[in-house]
Amino acid sequence: MQRNFDTFKIPDTITPKTVQTTEQGVEVLWSDSHKSSYTWSWLRSIQYGSENKDLANVHGKRFWNSQSIASNPPEVTYKAAMSKNDSKGMADLTNKIREYGLCFVTNTPKTPEATNELLETIGPVRNTHYGGFYDFVPDLAKADTAYTNLALAAHTDTTYFTEPAGLQAFHMLSHSPPPNATDGKETLGGQSLLVDGFYAAHRLRKEFPEAYEVLRKVKVPWHASGNQGIAIAPDKAYPVIEAGTKRLYRIRWNNDDRGVVPLNVDVDEWYKAARRWDSILRRKQNEYWFQLTPGRVLIFDNWRVLHGRSAFEGLRRICGGYINRDDFISRWKTSNFPSDQVIASNMQLK
Repeated sequence: MQRNFDTFKIPDTITPKTVQTTEQGVEVLWSDSHKSSYTWSWLRSIQYGSENKDLANVHGKRFWNSQSIASNPPEVTYKAAMSKNDSKGMADLTNKIREYGLCFVTNTPKTPEATNELLETIGPVRNTHYGGFYDFVPDLAKADTAYTNLALAAHTDTTYFTEPAGLQAFHMLSHSPPPNATDGKETLGGQSLLVDGFYAAHRLRKEFPEAYEVLRKVKVPWHASGNQGIAIAPDKAYPVIEAGTKRLYRIRWNNDDRGVVPLNVDVDEWYKAARRWDSILRRKQNEYWFQLTPGRVLIFDNWRVLHGRSAFEGLRRICGGYINRDDFISRWKTSNFPSDQVIASNMQLK
């Protein structure tokens, strides 16, 4: 679908010679004798403010808290998502991630190979300084708290990238108790935590509008500087809440990876706003706690959903990976909509 001629060699003196309407659309005969056809649906799609909305705005996002998500979390089966003869499973998976910010893939083979294949079906696994597809135990192979057994507060990953990872996946392959342990697995800990960052931002805006505006407008630095030879920071400082006047775009929040609040802003006001934000994230009704289990892969939107965990004992083996946002949205479009609609939406870039 690339343009295959030099636009700027076309004379700018060409004008319409005749314009004829039909049931299908509009036919134009130009002064250089070439003809063009435009369908009514295409013409409607390019009108500013058209009712024929672009794909990027189809299917609104559903805010959730623990009560609304815990009893019926979004999920699809591995078999449906991986079907090569029917895209409905992949459409369902990508739609639920887009709508809720997360989806579980059930009955997944309990292997890193099957997990990697699942992720690659959505889009290429993103390479970072951690590598590509990850398969690790808490051995501090990387200088990051994710590679420990410590508790982690709700956060988004890769805040220090100009474009943070779009999707993230976790598949717990095993969790064995420490040597000489006498307690059962239920006492090992390591529960996972999810918080809907968009809902938290909505509550902050409703309850503390001044704090919301501070976190939306004040840009702060982020960094990853713990590993030898690694000193990553985004192209510029970014706010915690990236949003327009009506639409939330992205949450960037990891207090451990945050740099110093710039002194050219009211630092006290920023910390006051950040405390409000932190208190909303930690509300019990906003925290969705659950246990990762082998065969049940979690995939979530890292631009929206914050994740964390409780401390744990023993040895956990986790595999998963990151997927770029653009690759995820591409898969969502191509599995949910006809090709001509996808191409028309892409070419308008609304």
